[in-house]
Formats: sequence, C-alpha cells, structure tokens
Amino acid sequence: MINMNLNNIDELKNAGFLGFKKMHDLFKDCSSIPKTKGVYLILNPGYIEGEYLLIGTGGHFKGKNPNVSLEELTLNWVEKSLVIYIGKAGSENSSATLHSRLKQYFGFGQGKNIGHYGGRFIWQLKNSADLIVCWKPLLNDDPRFVENQLIKKFVTKFSKRPFANLTD
Repeated sequence: MINMNLNNIDELKNAGFLGFKKMHDLFKDCSSIPKTKGVYLILNPGYIEGEYLLIGTGGHFKGKNPNVSLEELTLNWVEKSLVIYIGKAGSENSSATLHSRLKQYFGFGQGKNIGHYGGRFIWQLKNSADLIVCWKPLLNDDPRFVENQLIKKFVTKFSKRPFANLTD
C-alpha cells in the first residue's frame, strides 16, 4: 500500500481505499463508512487553491478556538497535493472505528463541541464541504502505523506534512 502515488485516485483505489464521497454527502448519511478500524484521507480533487475563512465552521472543543490566522493556513498549504489530511481510527488501546471517528470529525466541522481537534484546518477552507473522503479498513494492521507510513510517504514527496496534519 505504501508504494502507491498519493496524488492518484486510481492508485488509492487499487491500494484498497473506498468511499470517495463528498463531505457534504457524508454529513447527511455516513452509513456507508465501515465500523472497523482503519485510515482515511481528505482529498482536494482538482487541487483547488486554498481559499480560507477567517472564522471556520469547526467547534470549540473544551473552549479551544480551532481557528488560526490566514497566514498560518497559507504557510501550511501544500501546492499540487491531492491529499490534504491523513487520519486514523482505532488502535490496540482504542475501539474507535472509521464510522465513529469520521462522524466525530464531521460533527466538529459542523460546529459541534466534539473531540476531533486534529485536522481542524480543513474547516477554515471555503470549499470544505466539497472535499472528498476515502477510507481504508484495516483488519490486521495498526492504523497508527499505517497513518505514520502514509505521512512519511507524503513528506518524502512534498517536504512537509499534509495541509491539516499538524504536529501538535
């Protein structure tokens, strides 16, 4: 899986990624997302240039403002990258599933006070509802390991982490 080109949807599909649904469609119905552990990607098809909102749609979990400056968003933007966020669901110590984790992510992006602070830069993008979500169920692999490998592959190509994958 790690040998695939992260900028090619066909290669992502061949590597076992499923879904490829617009975020706004999944807001309405996320029943197609499996209830297993795995990894997921938020994609920016067409490499639409980042247009930012001063105040995004993300919730204020534990009173923390998820919004950052437009300058910080611009500095984090990765030119010509299909993948703008890599996430995981589940581990040895977590019973989270792709379904539960993505449902949290979508809720946070719709302003709810939910614990999915990671990937919050997505919610300051003007086109966030049009982004594509895909996922790969992992029955035998540790999602933390696979997520880490995907981020390393991304960094090798782009010399920085995906737009919304923060280090803190």
